[in-house]
Amino acid sequence: MTVGWDPVAELTDEDRKLFQGRWEKRLWLNVPGPFYTGETDMCWTGRLNAPDNVMYAASCEGNLEYVFRQPRSPGQVREVVNAADEEPFQEYAYDGDRWWTPEAVRLWWAGRGRVEEHVALTLAEYAKSVHPADLDAAAGALEFRAYLKGGLAADLRAYLFRLEEGRYPGDGERLPELG
Repeated sequence: MTVGWDPVAELTDEDRKLFQGRWEKRLWLNVPGPFYTGETDMCWTGRLNAPDNVMYAASCEGNLEYVFRQPRSPGQVREVVNAADEEPFQEYAYDGDRWWTPEAVRLWWAGRGRVEEHVALTLAEYAKSVHPADLDAAAGALEFRAYLKGGLAADLRAYLFRLEEGRYPGDGERLPELG
């Protein structure tokens, strides 16, 4: 997440109508933040519309879409809106701020080993294919794996600040620890 920027503020009233997902159906792979998915119908359109933010779960999870990185720019918000528009069950949501707590974010982070294992399964499943959509899913799994090891911790710390302070941090503000 960009420091000091709220991606939900980019949504129009029309956009908001596309996001009908419910927290109780949230797929556990979604990274903490305002956007998430529930029980989607993966038509292989999520990454076509939002490749920087949407990933596909391995078949052991039912081939669902999920948000692996929260939008970092207005353009990425627009791409997630487009992914939500293509999802026939309307299982994308933007109300994660209402449900995530600092404790829940820290628990998700502490359990990221399970997420890393699933990403490895996803990569193994899709990387052996020659189908372009599968290869794109494998590329997405590589990107998510790198994000888990790299920038996700900083993004989650900024999100913790948002949850604790009611706003995103400004430049130079001290961020809370993840664990």
